Amino acid sequence: MPAALFSPQSEINEALLARTLLGDGLPSEAEHHLWQASLSYHLDEVAESHLRKAAGLAPGHAAVMIGLFRFYFYKARLAEALEVAKLCISKASEMNNLPSDWRLVRAHDAAFGRYEEILPRFFLFSLKGYAYLQMRLGQTEEGRLAVQKLLEIDPTDKIGAKVLLRVLERMGQADE
Repeated sequence: MPAALFSPQSEINEALLARTLLGDGLPSEAEHHLWQASLSYHLDEVAESHLRKAAGLAPGHAAVMIGLFRFYFYKARLAEALEVAKLCISKASEMNNLPSDWRLVRAHDAAFGRYEEILPRFFLFSLKGYAYLQMRLGQTEEGRLAVQKLLEIDPTDKIGAKVLLRVLERMGQADE
């Protein structure tokens, strides 16, 4: 799976934007723990402890879930990242007044075509992470369904779901 699908710099930029826009209502102590987790990223147990404390202080807060997702993702703890991605989809669905099952979401349900709209983008990126992790964990058909949904609701492909589709199409072909 190409590493370029998720760039650390773009992820950092997304985190900063998400913190600014989704950080509303985040208790200062939870924010402190998120900050400490980022500073101690290289110390797995310490960083995860801070993330768990933030989650305890702000359960279900999008900024905390994004922090957990990124931690597990970049630590290659993919099954745990997938569980958080599912929570992010649920949270994003709630925040956007979308159906709870992502399969029922339609393009007109939110401003998916407007990249500057953070809440619909949170849903799109959560579903993209879910699709990618399903693919990485061998659930290619589930990953394909999620990618197809992304392309249905974001036909201009502002988040790059076609890259995942191309990876799916190449899976199983002999390397050149």
